[in-house]
Amino acid sequence: MAGQTTSGTSLKFADIIADPVIRERWEKVRQYFFLRESTYDMTNRCNIRCEGCYYYNGEKQFAKENSNEEEWRQLMVAEKERGITFAVLAGAEPSLVSRLCRICYEHIPLGAIATNGLKPIPLDIDYRIHISVWGNDRTSKEIRKAGDMLVRQMDNYRDDPRSIFVYTFTPHNIDEARQVTERLADRGQQITFNMFSAPVGYEGPLRHTSESLLRTGEMMAGLLADYPRTVLFSHYNIVAHTSGTGLHDLFSCTYPRMNPSTAIGLGRSFRQYRTDLKWDRDAACCVPDTDCDDCRHYAAGSAVVTARMYRHAVNRETFSAWLDYVDTYLAVWVRGYKKGVNLIDYPVQPPESQETQKSL
Repeated sequence: MAGQTTSGTSLKFADIIADPVIRERWEKVRQYFFLRESTYDMTNRCNIRCEGCYYYNGEKQFAKENSNEEEWRQLMVAEKERGITFAVLAGAEPSLVSRLCRICYEHIPLGAIATNGLKPIPLDIDYRIHISVWGNDRTSKEIRKAGDMLVRQMDNYRDDPRSIFVYTFTPHNIDEARQVTERLADRGQQITFNMFSAPVGYEGPLRHTSESLLRTGEMMAGLLADYPRTVLFSHYNIVAHTSGTGLHDLFSCTYPRMNPSTAIGLGRSFRQYRTDLKWDRDAACCVPDTDCDDCRHYAAGSAVVTARMYRHAVNRETFSAWLDYVDTYLAVWVRGYKKGVNLIDYPVQPPESQETQKSL
């Protein structure tokens, strides 16, 4: 572990990064601070229908689908001109419109695509490919109505360096995560973790409980220890995403939906475009229509946690935990970025916000 310091001991930033291990990691991740993301729903069609699907909830699913290539090209040119450097292609199933994905890649060369992995995305679209996994094949058949799903996903992305499998934990698939991770490890494929976060109004069986959050954290820690080359995660990721409170309560969400400020950061730059190429600031976040109080989504954390650098720059231990989180985020989302060894191998509690400290 790099320069462990008691959490209550505050240091100046220069003293924190005086530790050579911390400084090296800091210099590595800060090269990517130019990233400015927005997300784009590519189509309102999907080849499966999952329990608790984020896309088929709320108004966005009813937006008219625009498949005009020239209008998509104009949008991407405008997005690049306003400073967007990272495109996240999602909802409902982007692989069904690969020609539109290609237009996005041609104009904004850094990005990621969220897919169910049942239809391969052409190799010339060199974005990071996030392949969603919700359990073993039996569970996928039950929840996602698709048979032999993991086998088909692994075959479609065999030896594909763009791909990473994203395992979404629910209260009912926790034990299956080890079996899935073992199969991916045997094939030399990598995995990261996500948490089911309930859509607004959802009261179904996939919503987490305090008991399932605890069990999920224990499973994540075990897999991280047993499969360090396969699992892209950190102990601080575990703390942040399995807490009894959601990401907004822990870190204050920076996406426009929960952030009225348009001065800096995501509040100023982030947009979530629907399939009609329009966006609504009041609804704009990385996973629209999620219940914000229940949000532990990996995509949300990638921005919400990483945006809180100054809050974490209080001592070497806390800042190292944050660096582990950022290093994980970049490895999961940015094509070609290689994750380093975690600096912290135990849980570190998130620092309190200034607002919380003032209220005490």
